[in-house]
Amino acid sequence: MKKNDKELLTSRRRFLRQSACSALGITGVVNTLAHLRLVNSALAQAGPLPDYKALVVLFLFGGNDSNNLLIPQKNHPGYADYKSGRGVLKILDSTDSAYVSGNPASIPLTTPSGDYGVHPAALGIASLFNAGELAFVANVGTLVYPTTRAQFNAGSVPLPPQLFSHSDQQVQWQSSVPDQPLTSGWGGRVADLLASQSYAEGQVSLSVSLAGINSLQLGEQEIQYALTSDGAIPLSGYSNANGPYGAALNADGSYKTNLQGKRLKAFNDITNYTYQHLLEDDHAHVVKRAQANEGLIGAAFTEAAASGVDFDTIFTSAQTNLGDQLKTIAKLIAGRNSLGNRRQIFFASIGGFDTHQDQLDAQVNLLGELSGGLKAFSDTLIALGVNDNVLTVTHSDFTRTLTPNGQDAATAGSDHGWGGHQIVLGGPVHGGQVYGTFPSLKLGQDLDAGSSNRGRWIPTTAVDQYASVAARWLGVSQGNLSTIFPNLGRFSDPFGGSANLGYVTV
Repeated sequence: MKKNDKELLTSRRRFLRQSACSALGITGVVNTLAHLRLVNSALAQAGPLPDYKALVVLFLFGGNDSNNLLIPQKNHPGYADYKSGRGVLKILDSTDSAYVSGNPASIPLTTPSGDYGVHPAALGIASLFNAGELAFVANVGTLVYPTTRAQFNAGSVPLPPQLFSHSDQQVQWQSSVPDQPLTSGWGGRVADLLASQSYAEGQVSLSVSLAGINSLQLGEQEIQYALTSDGAIPLSGYSNANGPYGAALNADGSYKTNLQGKRLKAFNDITNYTYQHLLEDDHAHVVKRAQANEGLIGAAFTEAAASGVDFDTIFTSAQTNLGDQLKTIAKLIAGRNSLGNRRQIFFASIGGFDTHQDQLDAQVNLLGELSGGLKAFSDTLIALGVNDNVLTVTHSDFTRTLTPNGQDAATAGSDHGWGGHQIVLGGPVHGGQVYGTFPSLKLGQDLDAGSSNRGRWIPTTAVDQYASVAARWLGVSQGNLSTIFPNLGRFSDPFGGSANLGYVTV
C-alpha cells in the first residue's frame, strides 16, 4: 500500500470514529449503540488496520510450580537431580525403569535430544510446542542485579524486597522495577509510549483487561479499561431479551416511551450537562467515556460475529474462566477495526497456583485449564488469520520449591520459590525451543538460593529481559527500552549473548 493511501485510510477511519463520538456527545451515549454498529460496517469498508499487533499478558496468580510444567527427561543432565529432589511430586519419564505403568507420565516434547517433557495435563501445550507455535523461557524472575548463589548468601547484591511474598512479587513482575515503589506497570508504560506515537487512533484504551484492574497496565495516559468475559457491563435495569438497553431503546436507538426509556433519557441528559464544578464535570465525562467504550465493545463483538469463525465451537473444550477470558480477547482482536487501535495490550489471569498442599491433583485441573485455553486461543487466531499478529506471554509470582513439603503424594505440596519457566505463544514466536538457561536442579549448589537447600532457583533471566523482548516486538524502539525498563542495562543484551532470548524477531 502506498504511503498516501495509508494516510487516506487512516484519516477516513479517524473521521468515522470522531463522527461517531460527536454523535455520542450530542444525543446521549447509550442510545447510539445501533449507530456504532453502522459505523462498524463503514470501518470494515475502509479496510483492515495496518500493521496491527496485540500483546496478551497472562498472569498465573499464586506461583505456578513450573518444576512440574517443564520437566527434564531421561536424556537431560538434570534428570537424576529432578527425581531425587522432587520426591513424591515427581512426574517421571515413562521410559524410566522406576516408572510404574498407569501412573501419570510427562509428555515428551519434540526437541533435538528429547531433553524436555511437560505435565500430562498439558497436552495442548505439548501440541503447540511441537507445532512450533509455543516456546518456554527458562528460569525467569524478579532481579535487581544479576545474582549468584555466593552473592545471595553473602548479601553482597541488592535483592527484590519481600522476595517470597505473593503480593510483592506479583507487583514487581508487573512493574519490572523491583527496587522502586510501584508507580506504573511495564505494560502501562508501553501503552503510554505507543499512544504518543499514533498507535492509538481508536477511542478505547490500548490497555484492556479481562481480569480487573491490575498493576501491569497502570500508566499515566492510557487508562486501563476492564471488562468481563461477557463484554462491557451495561447500566442495570435497562436490558431484556433484545440485549443491553433493549427495555429502554427502540431498534433505531430512540428512547421508548416506557418507564425505562424515560429514566434512561433523564440519566443521559444529566451526564450530558456541562457542570461548573470541575469534579462534577469530570465525573460526567468518566461516565460518558465508559458508555462510549461500551458501544465500541459491542461494535467489536458484532464485527467478530461477522468474521465467519465459530468461537464457541473452538472453545468447546475450554469452557473455563480462563477460556472465557481468552475467547473474549479473540473476539476483540477479530473486532479490531471497531476498536481502531493499531496496538493493543490485553491482560488475563488464572488463579489457584498457591499449591502448598494437594499439588498433584490441583495441577491436573490448573494446567489442564491453562493448556486447553491456550490451545483454543491459538486455534481461534489461526482461524481468524491473525496468528502472526498476536503474542502471548505468561507471568507468575514465582515458581515453587523443587522439594515437597511432605512425604504423602496425596497431600504434599511445594512452597514459595523464585525463578520459574514461562510460556510464550503465537505466530511471532520461534517455537519448539527452550530459551534462557535451565537450572541444574542441584540442591544446595549452583542456583539454589539460601541455606535451606529446597530448590529455590535464583533467576538467570530478569523480568526486564523477558518482557523487553515482547515490548520490542510490539513497537518499542531499542532507544526507548531504557525508558520502559530502567534496570535493563544491568543485565545481558536481551536480544543475544548469554541471555539467549530471541524467542521472537524484533
